[in-house]
Amino acid sequence: MDEKIATSAEALEAETLPKRYESLQREDGKKDLPKALNDKPVAQKSPAEWAYERLILYIQNFEEQLDNEHEVAMGFTGGDAGVLRIEGMGFFDPDVITFYGSDPTGSKTQLVQHVSQLNVMLRALPKAVEEAEPTRIGFRLAQALEKE
Repeated sequence: MDEKIATSAEALEAETLPKRYESLQREDGKKDLPKALNDKPVAQKSPAEWAYERLILYIQNFEEQLDNEHEVAMGFTGGDAGVLRIEGMGFFDPDVITFYGSDPTGSKTQLVQHVSQLNVMLRALPKAVEEAEPTRIGFRLAQALEKE
């Protein structure tokens, strides 16, 4: 068995640097993380902040796979609450994530969830008819993250 022995400094660095790996039908491998995710060690982030940042990446990746006729939404698990078209997202330190949006009837909807209960299913919904282009919330969320 070929095991690499890490120095104390390497072990500490590996523990604090976030990593991302995804294996998809179209591609496979390690992905570069946006600079904002590496600005401060994971150990210095609240569970809410760290979950928020990673959810942005998942939303962006999901949106990259959508055509111009669909937008990202999230489905609720464990009930019949339906879906929420994601129009915004936030967190409240140390442990709360919130999603803002609307349901399929257009009613404003907000989900407030503790990070220990976080369970998000991303779904593609047809874009709102009156809009020419689909809304890409992941891009806007990532831009806001970079500005912070």
